Amino acid sequence: MNTSESTVRPAPLVFITGASSGIGQALAARFARAGYRLALVARRTGDMQAWADGQGFDAAHCRIYGADVADTDSIVAAGQACLAAQGVPDVVIANAGISVGMDTAERGDIDVMARTFATNNTGLAATFHPFVTAMTARGSGALVGIGSVAAIRGLPGHGAYCASKAAVVAYCESLRGELRGSGVAVVTVLPGYVDTPLTQQNRYSMPFLLSADTFADRAFDAIEARASYRVIPWQMGVVAKLLRALPNAWFDRLLAGRPRKHRQGTAASRD
Repeated sequence: MNTSESTVRPAPLVFITGASSGIGQALAARFARAGYRLALVARRTGDMQAWADGQGFDAAHCRIYGADVADTDSIVAAGQACLAAQGVPDVVIANAGISVGMDTAERGDIDVMARTFATNNTGLAATFHPFVTAMTARGSGALVGIGSVAAIRGLPGHGAYCASKAAVVAYCESLRGELRGSGVAVVTVLPGYVDTPLTQQNRYSMPFLLSADTFADRAFDAIEARASYRVIPWQMGVVAKLLRALPNAWFDRLLAGRPRKHRQGTAASRD
């Protein structure tokens, strides 16, 4: 009787940018609990490695890649290094992003806007780039863009951030159409307010605030379900849609006097 040697498939692999803190780190922990191997990308590789060591992750289960997503060559090289060392990921999460207030009357804030787009938009596409061909050839996988409910309506003082996150939604929608039928899913996740270093300096109320771990649990479920679009928590999705439906005059009046996001040099956060 002939017997064939069984091939043991390695544990699934997730590639996450901005993994050294906040949402990225919480997502890394959640995927690890689900049995995924980790490919974690951050500028602060020392912090990332210390966290991984503290979790008891060895090199067989977790690798750290240093990269700045605002530098296209840097993040593309990290993706290529992951392919060479760990194989084709099952999930790629473009999470790294910056949130800095801006005032269009200030010349320096135009540079802030350019850096925001370089990180939140070009950096997102560059994160996906190394994996699209390999995932399509395999016929499976998920590319996950982390947007924000701030994408749904522009907020005073948040022009760069709101515009960049609206672009994340539109880009992911375009990419989803391009990959239709390939077996590769594109998932757009829009966080509401999540308690992270990115939000802790905010000067305004944050309704339905979630812990990073709670957000990660819900985002994991959305990604595993290959949901095309998910607002977390759902209540913020309802709020955002109501704001979208308001006439401009009512919306402008509602936000009059609302505290603005800290500008560069006051308090800026980046994952």
